[in-house]
Amino acid sequence: MAAAAECDVIMAAPEGPGLLGGEEETRRYSFAGGCREGQGVPQVDWSIEAESFKEQGNAYYAKKDYNEAYNYYTKAIDACPNNASYYGNRAATLMMLGKFREALGDAQQSVRLDDTFVRGHLREGKCHLSLGNAMAASRCFQRVLELDRTNPQAQQELKNASAVLEYERIAEIDFEKRDFRKVVFCMDRALEFAPACHRFKILKAECLALLGRYPEAQSVASDILRMDSTNADALYVRGLCLYYEDCIEKAVQFFVQALRMAPDHEKACLACRNAKALKAKKEDGNKAFKEGNYKLAYELYTEALGIDPNNIKTNAKLYCNRGTVNSKLRKLEEAIDDCTNAIKLDDTYIKAYLRRAQCYMDTEQYEDAVRDYEKVYQTEKTKEHKQFLKNAQVELKKSKRKDYYKILGVDKNASEDEIKKAYRKRALMHHPDRHSGASAEIQKEEEKKFKEVGEAFTILSDPKKKARYDSGQDLEEDGMNMADFDANNIFKAFFGGPGGFSFEASGPGNFFFQFG
Repeated sequence: MAAAAECDVIMAAPEGPGLLGGEEETRRYSFAGGCREGQGVPQVDWSIEAESFKEQGNAYYAKKDYNEAYNYYTKAIDACPNNASYYGNRAATLMMLGKFREALGDAQQSVRLDDTFVRGHLREGKCHLSLGNAMAASRCFQRVLELDRTNPQAQQELKNASAVLEYERIAEIDFEKRDFRKVVFCMDRALEFAPACHRFKILKAECLALLGRYPEAQSVASDILRMDSTNADALYVRGLCLYYEDCIEKAVQFFVQALRMAPDHEKACLACRNAKALKAKKEDGNKAFKEGNYKLAYELYTEALGIDPNNIKTNAKLYCNRGTVNSKLRKLEEAIDDCTNAIKLDDTYIKAYLRRAQCYMDTEQYEDAVRDYEKVYQTEKTKEHKQFLKNAQVELKKSKRKDYYKILGVDKNASEDEIKKAYRKRALMHHPDRHSGASAEIQKEEEKKFKEVGEAFTILSDPKKKARYDSGQDLEEDGMNMADFDANNIFKAFFGGPGGFSFEASGPGNFFFQFG
């Protein structure tokens, strides 16, 4: 705009009375029927008064007091409405005030009055370009070059108009390809030449919304709505931002308002339909879940996910909800996948991390659970999240030790009698004497298992040791050196000491148990 200001000040000055062809030129504009008549006042007096208003307007324009310049140019036009230069100067003033649409009207009137008025054509072209109509702008600049082949401003502005047309062309292709970042780039470049083009701003705002850059998109749409509260495109983009931020009810209100302004607005119509369908499916899914109908809830959430792949935040919640359903159905791996999809869409979604972490705990994937709980605690340092993390860390530590419950083949809530029965069965199964005829490799493996069974029984049969083991404490730190553990002593004590038990062969590969 700075360059335009400098150019227009220079342009305004030569249109003073002394440079329009002197008194004869002034008379030509006046007596052509352009100046008003006053009772008993010669027509030429009104022409002189109009020129005086124009000169005062030029002076204010040079001082950059454009509002006052506008007032005086308007007085000049009122006094002599058929003078092309007056409309041209008022157009220049309106351009400096950023009122390009009003300026366009004045510029067009100036060239209607004088089709050879070069500055009028330049200003009309500049207004068209600023408003985003590059084709019309090009025609104006070409007309200037017909009148003045070497006009440098027209040559440069024609290049600018061609650049805008090219940015429009590329943006249209990239929008179809869903390359919204490139569309934003093209619109930013085009807006450098067309700062008043609402169409370019709306396309940029829509792409910003589709990229998830909602505050930027809302800012652009709100700026337009402040100037034109009935702009259907801006209302649509405002609703789109709310829709993508999962404020669906408010979004529908904006879509409905946009459709009131423009009933055939296809994008607003589609978005409104999707918003209503998404809201209904999600609510139906929530209702089915609360009623315990998990299969129906799963189906409804799945249908909702197919409505609009662009609605990232709502879809993230739907994936998490479906993950919760899968966890209720004990489809834990599917639940993990759903939560992972939710996190891919929204990596700040704490609920999805918590749900996935619990599924990892349930499937004994403790390292992954710890990682998720760490993420949650770093984001929200609450006591509850701290406890979740601590529990996962304990389970991870426990998972790296021998699982004595698994060794004995019992549940973690097994009774004392169940533990004894399990030990009896496993100890007899892996006793070295039973495998004395096997290969050295098998004997070594069975001896190892026999020792582990004895370790497991020693810990789980003692309430205090079992409690420490269950809490994740390091047993060796409590004075238990499992390396010095003798499984045979446990076996003998359990089965009644020396002579209380022996293996007897009843044939090749067959044994029976002999109790003393």
